[in-house]
Amino acid sequence: MVKTENKTIRLFTSSEEEIIEKLVKEDHAFRKLKRIIDFEKLISPYRKLYSDTGAEGIDVIKGFKSLLIQFWEDYSDREMEKVLEENVAVKWFCGFELLEKTPDHSYFGKLRKRLGTENIADIFNNVNQDLRDKGLFGDVFKFIDASSIVTKTALWEERDKAIANGEEKLNNKNVENYAADSDARWGAKSKHNIWFGYKRHHNVDMRFGLIDKLAVTPANVPDPKALENIITKNTMIFMDKIYDQKKAYQTLKANNCHSGIIKKVNNKTKNKDLDKWKSKIRMPFEGNFSKLRKRAKFRSQVKVLFQCFSEAICHNLKKAVNILPMEKCGA
Repeated sequence: MVKTENKTIRLFTSSEEEIIEKLVKEDHAFRKLKRIIDFEKLISPYRKLYSDTGAEGIDVIKGFKSLLIQFWEDYSDREMEKVLEENVAVKWFCGFELLEKTPDHSYFGKLRKRLGTENIADIFNNVNQDLRDKGLFGDVFKFIDASSIVTKTALWEERDKAIANGEEKLNNKNVENYAADSDARWGAKSKHNIWFGYKRHHNVDMRFGLIDKLAVTPANVPDPKALENIITKNTMIFMDKIYDQKKAYQTLKANNCHSGIIKKVNNKTKNKDLDKWKSKIRMPFEGNFSKLRKRAKFRSQVKVLFQCFSEAICHNLKKAVNILPMEKCGA
């Protein structure tokens, strides 16, 4: 529609909704995604986060779909603003009409804050339940590992401030007093693999490589310490040799899980042939981590956890779009 001083002139004979529907290809991934997930059922409970009084804002379902696309494509807030303005398929998927005003970049940060990490975790679990109902989780064999999330690559200014304040050096004991992200810490997988930030801990189902559970810790937290937060009961769990320690075996036993841990070379019970088989079985699922973002988009452990849940939702839904035939995607 075009509004003049005295009247409104329609440019199209069809409705805007019909036009934008026709502009999106029949085989577009977003069409399949809309069939896989009932977004009204998934997101409508979060309308309670908004007041019923005052001016009507953007519906939370449109907002969540916009956030989903943002993490799906790894857009910044400003990039997401532009994409919603210009990309017809994104506009259609998110529920905006062809000529409808879309939100500016400031909206997305406000929505993330309002939604919060606890709610995005619930959404992640509900999406997984939908995919589990569609047969995408085997819940027999799991793969657990951790990967790095870098917050900042160099902290020279922070080091200089620490030394100026009388510190001998900048380390994990005092870095929270100087770094912009006070939750982040240094972690190391080897002498040459050191980073400042966090660890992403994933429990991956080994039927199709979907992420079942996840946690985020500062980078200096040992991997086995996070195991109890992401373990699944009554499964066989494959893990690297870093988990070959008493605490990990105790956690497995407490959850009635069978160990698929690759044992350390100095472990007297190590079976090289068995461990070689374990390595071969888990190898295809190690690639999950390489495809996920390695940099933190936000500061603080809570916000990075929000990032990781959002990325995990996208990871699982991308898998579902590629795996499920159209007839199993729902209405």
